[in-house]
Amino acid sequence: MNRNKKALLGIDTSNYRTSLSLVDEEGEILADERAWLEVEAGERGLQQSTAFFRHVNRLPELFARIPLDGVRLVGVAASRAPRPVEGSYMPVFRAGVSWGRSLAHAWGVPFFGTTHQEGHIEAGMATADRKPASERFMAIHLSGGTTELLDVRRRPGGYEILKLGGTRDLNAGQMVDRIGVAMGFSFPAGPELEAAAAGVEESSGFAVPSSVSGLECSFSGPLSALERAWQKGGVSRGEIAQATFACIANTLEKMVLNAFDSGFPKSLLMVGGVAANRWLAARLKHRLEHRAVGGSLSFADPRFSGDNAFGVARLGLKMRTLI
Repeated sequence: MNRNKKALLGIDTSNYRTSLSLVDEEGEILADERAWLEVEAGERGLQQSTAFFRHVNRLPELFARIPLDGVRLVGVAASRAPRPVEGSYMPVFRAGVSWGRSLAHAWGVPFFGTTHQEGHIEAGMATADRKPASERFMAIHLSGGTTELLDVRRRPGGYEILKLGGTRDLNAGQMVDRIGVAMGFSFPAGPELEAAAAGVEESSGFAVPSSVSGLECSFSGPLSALERAWQKGGVSRGEIAQATFACIANTLEKMVLNAFDSGFPKSLLMVGGVAANRWLAARLKHRLEHRAVGGSLSFADPRFSGDNAFGVARLGLKMRTLI
């Protein structure tokens, strides 16, 4: 690392992961540290108070791994809320904001507040296999805490985001985790469920119906069907896993085609932890890009699809240019 290299530190403290990312003036990563928050075996999540406490303990551990010798810090950015809308709030993000403001004050540099969702989109834009070409595009934020279809416009320092639709009840990631934990997988269950699905022929025949109305969907009914099938027996873990991801893919496909039919942009970016699922990505790419004339589907690099501070740091750089 060059001496006196200018850099900005990004911080994200989401429901289940503590993340720090140090980037240079070009937005390239100098250091990236992340850690899952521990969830007890058999549990399906964390209370906000528990997650906050674990962030407080995890932040100094990760910060100690960030190489700062010869680096000139020019700013600190942190996710202050889940989404860039009025009233969006989760206590866990206060852990990152508190650390960020304190470090910025100690270093005598500006602090920049952004949102978790904007960070996801920025990380996706920076690492996608192909980026949405226009200043306006659609995005799907697909994770344990969010299932939203978004109309996105670029703006100085971030993004203007309009929620078009999404889930009416459970998020896609919640369905994945709940059926996974029910079958004995650890939380978060996505990686184990994906591995189980990969070992099954797609023509196994077991499926559950998707539930879509316009630009809205529901996963509570499909989850109940998956749980009943598992309790009844006669269906393997792999078949359940594949049916779970097929249901998510079918759900998203219907919502996106409805949005295309309504005149929204046919350039689509997928972000969020569930969007990192390779089986889901391949299925959606094949079906949407063949059925939707002129449509294009982009995915964040799987390493930066889940919760991370890389996008947060890059947004901090953009906001710094505005002061």
